[in-house]
Amino acid sequence: MKAVVNYADGPGKVELRDVAAPRIEGPKDIIIRVMAAGVCGSDLHMYHNSQGFPVNRPVTLGHEYSGIVVETGPGVTLFRVGDRVVSETPAYVCDSCVYCRTGLYNLCPDRRGYGVLEDGAMAEYLRSREAICHAIPDNVSFEAAAMTEPACVAYNAVAYHSHIRPGDDVVVFGPGPIGLMAVQVAKLYSPGRITVVGTNRDKSRLEVACRFGADQVLVAEETDVAAEIRQYGDGLGPDLVLDAVGISVTLKQSIDLVRPGGQITKIGWGPAPVGFSLDPLIQKAARLQGSFSHNWPMWEKVLLLMARGELDPLPMTKSYPIDDWKRAFDEMDSLAHAKSIVLPHAGAAKGEPA
Repeated sequence: MKAVVNYADGPGKVELRDVAAPRIEGPKDIIIRVMAAGVCGSDLHMYHNSQGFPVNRPVTLGHEYSGIVVETGPGVTLFRVGDRVVSETPAYVCDSCVYCRTGLYNLCPDRRGYGVLEDGAMAEYLRSREAICHAIPDNVSFEAAAMTEPACVAYNAVAYHSHIRPGDDVVVFGPGPIGLMAVQVAKLYSPGRITVVGTNRDKSRLEVACRFGADQVLVAEETDVAAEIRQYGDGLGPDLVLDAVGISVTLKQSIDLVRPGGQITKIGWGPAPVGFSLDPLIQKAARLQGSFSHNWPMWEKVLLLMARGELDPLPMTKSYPIDDWKRAFDEMDSLAHAKSIVLPHAGAAKGEPA
């Protein structure tokens, strides 16, 4: 089968290869015919060899995907051949640590994610597990369903890890896919204002932010971001800052901006050291909260919100056949749009298999 493989260390070490199709290995395994696979920022980092996490190369990339069940293990009872499904990202968790036992398997110390430590979804087929699969609502396309994963990252950050109330002033740093979906999730709470901050290179993505519900977008090179944000309300700063950028400068800006007693939720991450004092955070008695990944209930809720039309990731996407994977990577990398989707079975992503 065709697969987009990160085959070695070093920049650009990705190519389309013919690899063996996965097989059922355990009683609860499910083989999925992948219909749509999103390109994540982490895939681009691996493409450039700039990631800040270990990678088990060679590895098929991709962890955001949707598809159709084509085979099940003998112990599978919740899904049948032909079902439309999405699958979560942990290819393996231990099922025995305190986090797995309490439903927080996204924090399992032995977690192995698709597309990094286990072969992922930019391929014609993938092996998943019954425990992490979810049915796709009938009115949600494969391409939209493939965006469930980044939507769940945003949902976890905003709905689970942030204290957000109607009327709050919210600032989002970074109009990438996660930042854009965070705008949609935050909008569900009826905030007083949502401001999205980007750079000159982000202008097309800032336009999407407006479509997703941002009340104001700011280009960092063209305005005094802090002064502009403090014009709103009582001038003490936003109640909530969502930092969806993986560099330290936006964390410093977040600390400078957040109001006393407010909260910063850090979603984006990168390998660079912070390099500045956290004393202003302490002086403000503000909360700095990390948010990572997601778990089962979030997927169910995000799929429900998609089915109701309250979350719609498609305006930020552009789709490509798998043979065109490099253009999908390069155009997303250039910030021409926020999210590329690879179609292993081109022409069939919006409906039934071709």
